[in-house]
Amino acid sequence: MSSANGHSSDGQASGGTDRESPPAEDPTQSLDTSCSCTYRSEVKKKRVASRPANRPARSINNVPHLSFDENFRFNHSSCSLCNGYFGPCYGEPVCSTCHAFVYPVDPGPMFFFSEKGDDGDSGNDEPSDMGPERNANQNNQGPPPPDPDEEPRVVVHVSPPNVPVSLSKQLELLCNHRNEGDGIAVGLVDNLPPEVLLTLFSYLDDLSLWTCAYVCKRWRHLLMSNISDMDWEKYTTLRWPLFRPLYSVEDWFRTYGVMLTSAPCRTCVQQMSAQSVPPGDENSWRRNRLKMELKTLRTDPPEGIEAIPLDVKCCHWQATIRGPADSPYAGGLFYLYLQVPYSYPMSPPTVRFVTRIFHPNVSRHGDVGIDSIQHNWSLALTLSKVLISIQSLLTDPYCQVCMEPEIGSLYKQDKQMFENVARAWTWRYAMHDALMPHRDPPFH
Repeated sequence: MSSANGHSSDGQASGGTDRESPPAEDPTQSLDTSCSCTYRSEVKKKRVASRPANRPARSINNVPHLSFDENFRFNHSSCSLCNGYFGPCYGEPVCSTCHAFVYPVDPGPMFFFSEKGDDGDSGNDEPSDMGPERNANQNNQGPPPPDPDEEPRVVVHVSPPNVPVSLSKQLELLCNHRNEGDGIAVGLVDNLPPEVLLTLFSYLDDLSLWTCAYVCKRWRHLLMSNISDMDWEKYTTLRWPLFRPLYSVEDWFRTYGVMLTSAPCRTCVQQMSAQSVPPGDENSWRRNRLKMELKTLRTDPPEGIEAIPLDVKCCHWQATIRGPADSPYAGGLFYLYLQVPYSYPMSPPTVRFVTRIFHPNVSRHGDVGIDSIQHNWSLALTLSKVLISIQSLLTDPYCQVCMEPEIGSLYKQDKQMFENVARAWTWRYAMHDALMPHRDPPFH
């Protein structure tokens, strides 16, 4: 964009040694506020450049480009896992390809312990040591050998399915821009009648509809005219069933937007709402264990913690943790997404934050670096105890091993600045149940 290039040149000029304007000049002047993302980033650059010489920029581990202030925000210009090798990330912490491989929708493999029926179960059977491969081989012995006395069967030739496009070609189609002169008239999409656009919108989900509202004023007007506020209330309730605002919501579209933009990864929000169930049957041990845990969470929940299953098989859970009073996260309500595999409780659940939080043990993607679920999982641990451990981590971060080393260094070197940034993030992303949004969130 031309305005973005102009901002960049202004920021570079302000950082030079021969800058004529005094350091006390308002950094927000002569900035185009049409794009809130560019506006905020350029304001931050000019504030850093306008600091006096005797006040160096805050840095961690002597890295000057990592400056922390209350307006700090991660820059997702490329995928944090592949560094953009598998395609663009579109402002997300992880690109779609890495997310599909590292964070699959499938909650995990089937329970790999053998279990007999009620008629032949003595209750003292040892679990199988061979894993799912042996059980699969025992259950699927293949078709019996043909009888030579039988008549020959008629073989029906079935055409093979279509060969899927290779991953490299799919990535190439996603990354490359459309070539000019491909037969599409200029302005064809802009001149589509509203009936055609509304028909296309009817095939989109709520997240895509919210994104379309930021394409242009025409699309936003069509969406606002044909999708009622009750529909956006339904979308918000389906995505965040634990969201209970303390005020009377006047604009559910705006509330949906602030909830969505407060999540570090929108793909995780989609996974949380997909409620996909892995193949196979649920084990009775897992089912009874989760039934007892759910009963305990409903009758005697831990203070500041709430969790509910999102599907019948209890594979997907949503939980909330209230920020402790003696921490910079006080007053915030943080949403978490839990994937419980069929091998639970032998295998730990997958826990991710779906609310942005500034913490050394939580990655920019929302992954939680806690030892009890990463390496030292025990059968004595429950979902409630895992959430309690995460809640205690908010008051006492473990900085020996960090998911974000720079934030851990900031906590050890400048705890006051760490608390200022963490408190600012809490007010910005985790107070939507108490603070009514007065404007649309910036689109990224």
